[in-house]
Amino acid sequence: MASYDFDCLVIGAGPGGYVAAIRATQLGLSCALIEKDKAGGVCLNIGCIPSKALIHQAEVFSHGAELEKMGIKLDRSGFEYSSVFKKSRKAADSLSRGVQSLIKKNKIEYITGEAKVTGPNEVTVGSKKITGKSILIATGSRPRELPGFEFDEKTVLSSTGVLMLEELPKDLIVLGAGVIGLEFAHVMSLFGVKVTVVEMLPRALALEDAEVVEVLVKDFKRRGVEILTDTKATKLEKTKSGVKLSVENSDGKKTLEAEKILVAVGRVPNTENLGLEAVGVKLEKGFVRVGDYYRTDVKSIYAVGDVVPSPPLAHVASKEGEIVVEYIATQSSAKTTNQKNAHAVETKLDPDLIPSAVYTEPQIASFGPTEATAKEKKLAYKKAVFPYRGAGKSVAIEQPDGLVKILYDEKTHEIIAAHVVGNAATELIHELLLAKKAELLPEDIATMIHAHPTLSEAVMEAARAAEGWAIHI
Repeated sequence: MASYDFDCLVIGAGPGGYVAAIRATQLGLSCALIEKDKAGGVCLNIGCIPSKALIHQAEVFSHGAELEKMGIKLDRSGFEYSSVFKKSRKAADSLSRGVQSLIKKNKIEYITGEAKVTGPNEVTVGSKKITGKSILIATGSRPRELPGFEFDEKTVLSSTGVLMLEELPKDLIVLGAGVIGLEFAHVMSLFGVKVTVVEMLPRALALEDAEVVEVLVKDFKRRGVEILTDTKATKLEKTKSGVKLSVENSDGKKTLEAEKILVAVGRVPNTENLGLEAVGVKLEKGFVRVGDYYRTDVKSIYAVGDVVPSPPLAHVASKEGEIVVEYIATQSSAKTTNQKNAHAVETKLDPDLIPSAVYTEPQIASFGPTEATAKEKKLAYKKAVFPYRGAGKSVAIEQPDGLVKILYDEKTHEIIAAHVVGNAATELIHELLLAKKAELLPEDIATMIHAHPTLSEAVMEAARAAEGWAIHI
């Protein structure tokens, strides 16, 4: 039998890679983790974590208006956005060190450098060759760049560039009304920046349910955020004071001006320069082609996260990485493999069991098909909707805008999907997701006692609405 340096080589220490590496060692596999930058990947260092830190600081800043309603006078003249930036970096750096500690604790060989796959069981880092029985690609993605809208990270910003701002612009154009674009529009508007969002599609957040998105859009408009949908950006011009953006829509052509523009039009998988195609791994539009257990066309090589065509979400990458190493562990003949702890019953993630989350205010969270998709697929469904303001807690905390929507099978009442918009929606969604995964019915949620007053009562009432007996509506 062939001898390898490690049972598993993982390339990329983001949420897909480091979680997979830790899980691999828990299962008794020897593992090396290769990373060219910081542990934690994009999500932890220049994505999820620092952006959520900014969102938190922006919401704290906005609470000043509520204090003023109580008669408290605030002097904001000393406000420095650089302190907000420093807090976001502190959160990212702290968690990056935490990941490094976990890697060390789990006895994972951590190798710094740029990796290239040079064989079905071989990776080269610099001049060093390392072998592994299995190789896992988890190299993530980067912001998509558009011709004519190339990033300079001064006036034309990527999501990385906007995170690294130490001074607020007076005004900002956001190109792209997806999750990233709207989250930064949320942050900047709360800090007083005049924000205009440009989206070529008919509506913002095209992948989310239209009814819940409308709640968010109305809130944004009340705050002065202008969202131009069905609008195409045709030309970008840099000026002494910032940028000019030429746009077209049904109302004609016009020019928008701002100090900076954030281009947030998707992400590109980091699959070039890895040598994948040279060893037989097939790529489709830059994404790695995978089958069951995220195995590529090369039997010993797997890929997860943003490099495969699944939702580009950190929690998706982590779970996919777990599926891979648990499968590898069950296939291993190594005596050290703790196979009893492996539970790779899934060959791939069920897309209808993946929660999505948008960290605006109000928040949006969902799983399963939207109502429009359910209609397109001609699913025999019914829906139950309960407004947030029907739950006393939402009124008490002055967050009454929102709703809980449940789509369920009209005959069996099995939960098909759920869509929530409102305060803490990203936390509430999991009760409904667990119910679906456990094959519970709306009745089970409806009849379970929920503490009062809580926002989760809106979930209970939506479930009761599905059963035809909502109380507070």
